[in-house]
Order: sequence, then C-alpha cells, then structure tokens
Amino acid sequence: MLDSYKQLFDLSNKVVLITGAAGILGSHFSYALAEFGAKLVLLDVNQEALLDLTKIIKEKYSVECLAEVCDVTDEDAIRSVRSKALQRFKKIDVLINNAAGKSEDSDAFFANFENYDLDQWGKIIDVNLSGMFLMAKTIGAQMLKQGFGSIIQTASIYGVMAPDQRIYKGSFYLNREINSPAVYSVAKAGVVGLTKHLACLWAEHGIRVNSISPGGVQSGQNETFQRKYSARVPMGRMALPHEMVGAILFLASEAASYVTGQNLMVDGGLSAW
Repeated sequence: MLDSYKQLFDLSNKVVLITGAAGILGSHFSYALAEFGAKLVLLDVNQEALLDLTKIIKEKYSVECLAEVCDVTDEDAIRSVRSKALQRFKKIDVLINNAAGKSEDSDAFFANFENYDLDQWGKIIDVNLSGMFLMAKTIGAQMLKQGFGSIIQTASIYGVMAPDQRIYKGSFYLNREINSPAVYSVAKAGVVGLTKHLACLWAEHGIRVNSISPGGVQSGQNETFQRKYSARVPMGRMALPHEMVGAILFLASEAASYVTGQNLMVDGGLSAW
C-alpha cells in the first residue's frame, strides 16, 4: 500500500518539455504543470508570447524554467533544444507534444476539398504530424537512454470522428467563415496512430505514450458556431481551455503509471453519441 496517494500527482521532481507552450492550450498546460512543481522546458515559435509566458511562470510559481524558440519541423533545432534541456536538467521526464498550426493563408487552409492545394496540405501535415514525429523521435531517444518517460500528444476529436459539416454553416472564427478541412482530420488521426504505435514499441523500455483528444474549445468562435456545436454535445456546451488540464496532469504523473496507448477523449461526451 502506498504511503500517500496524493504523491501520485506530485510533479516536483519532473522535467516537462512542452511544445506550443504559449498557445491557447499550451499556456494552460504550462501554468498547471508549474503550479504542480514541475521544472519546465517551454518551446514555441512565437518569441514574444513565449517571453510573456516565461515571465509569468517565473514570477508566480518560482519554478526552474528554460524557454526556447523552436520550430518543430526543424530537426536540428529540436536536437539543440534537447541538448540545452539536458545540460540544464540532466533528464526529460515528460514530453507534451502539443504544437500544432493551421496556416498563414486562411483562404488556402479553409478551401474546399476538391480544390485543396497540395503544397498547403503538405505544410499542415508538416507541423501537425511530422513535427510530432520529430519531437517524439528526438526526445524519445533520450527517454530510451534513461529507461523512463511519458509522452503526451495533443490529437483531436476530429482525428477519431468526422466533423458534422452542418455546424459550420454560418459559423465564423475571428471574423471569417470557417470549416474543418480534411487535412486537419488526417493529421490528427495520424497523431492517434503514432501514439498507439509508440506506446507498444516502447512499453518494455519504461516509456508511456498517450494522447488527449480535446472537443471544441471556446476560443473566438461566433455565437452561431457555439450554439450549433453545443447542441451536438451531451453536456450542452463547448469546453473551456483549462478543462484540458486535468487530463495532462494525470497522464504526466505517476497516477497514470499503468496507462499507455490510450487516446483520452475530453469532449463533453460528443464521441459517445
């Protein structure tokens, strides 16, 4: 019997590397992990947002923190970050493989399927899937040397189920009409597949690999979208960004020591229907 069940969630001796750390979900993951005492390696391509995040974490939580601008599609940059993290902390316990992107060209990203540009398709796959592969490959190699580690990858409900296109009629996000393109579903389905493959490949080496699939998160969608989406969810609403945090804390901690190869749906019950 354990001396303390509360200790299962103690992250004070964990070194956690987070990609997309300054994003909508990544910033909540970063704050929560800091509050639970983890030492952090924060990666993002947005230098300004990353500096702001790091300043808040150091002032509010007083934990050790290394911040680096890093493009997850650049293998050399990832290797450099790994070296810096090991020089500073000597190990990497957890990888939150979270970085994702849409596109700088919204028209190309939201184009209909029959007119979708192959170059645009490739750019989205590069960040949302190939970037996951490169991070898992590079940080996973260190975990293999250590003989322990936990990798948590951010997938999506749309990697498991198809989007209901009816939701998107009249729906806007940040003042433009939107849809959910096939490339996003394909990339996120790939994340789930990668998760399961690595979980079975590395289980005997003490490495756990899981993913979370967030449902729709409130982040600037118009009232029409929120109403239509919420009508499809058993809980009757969209998620708030902080509601993804519990899954991350669980999977990063020893409370999930016998959990691997799982895709945890954090979706208000949408996938149950």
